[in-house]
Amino acid sequence: MNQLKTFIISDSIGETGDLVAKAAISQFRQNFESTAVTRIPHVETIEQLREVTVLASEQDAIILYTLVKENMREFLRKECERLEIPAVDILGPIIGAIGEKLEETPSEEPGRVRLLDEDYFKKIEAIEFAVKYDDGRDPRGLLLADIVLIGVSRTSKTPLSQYLAHKRLKVANVPLVPEVNPPEELFHVNPDKCFGLVISPEKLNTIRKERLKALGLKDDANYAKINRIQQEIDHFYRVTDRIGCHVIDVTNRAVEETANVILGIRQNKI
Repeated sequence: MNQLKTFIISDSIGETGDLVAKAAISQFRQNFESTAVTRIPHVETIEQLREVTVLASEQDAIILYTLVKENMREFLRKECERLEIPAVDILGPIIGAIGEKLEETPSEEPGRVRLLDEDYFKKIEAIEFAVKYDDGRDPRGLLLADIVLIGVSRTSKTPLSQYLAHKRLKVANVPLVPEVNPPEELFHVNPDKCFGLVISPEKLNTIRKERLKALGLKDDANYAKINRIQQEIDHFYRVTDRIGCHVIDVTNRAVEETANVILGIRQNKI
């Protein structure tokens, strides 16, 4: 059985080239018998390329490379031609085609795709955090959160938590009810990370009535009465005064607007 040696040369970690090499080799070797795939990551200089091509020539290997800098790709191509090393440029043709289509110049910055992946996973982690620590389900999350939202029922705590999670921020929220003591963890949160959401009693009265109707209930329940709402808001202010946190009036604000206020305050505190 013929032996095969493959060098994967990359200015990043070489994962893309490695996957492509194995996908191609699998068409010839079901269990990668008699094959050797060597990943050579973080190649940043012409001198490093020169050393690798000499080694590849000595070992009769083929080269697959994912280099984002044009001068590095061009040098490697010429060296492989000179030493008669079979070589495949994986990224170059694609970068060229996209650049021509967009009429733009590539950044030639190694590792960009990994940064995008990290950003994506941070967002997913934040969304999962917001779900896990929504509505005061687990007060332990308050001390782990980037932002803590508190407020009476129907002040958009949950949608605001989700919106901020898409900004890669871990958000926990706690509903405030006069009959229930807030979790002790709430009073150990950094006040700069805590935001109280308040709304006018009249607006909240309307929102809660509509909520009751949507559930098929009468809209004259205590939950929607002005007196009850005022009791809840008074309790809200007692809690926020004790914490010393920011209070934001969300009466006529969309979730996006409230989020921007929070992000602005947070930015000024960093």
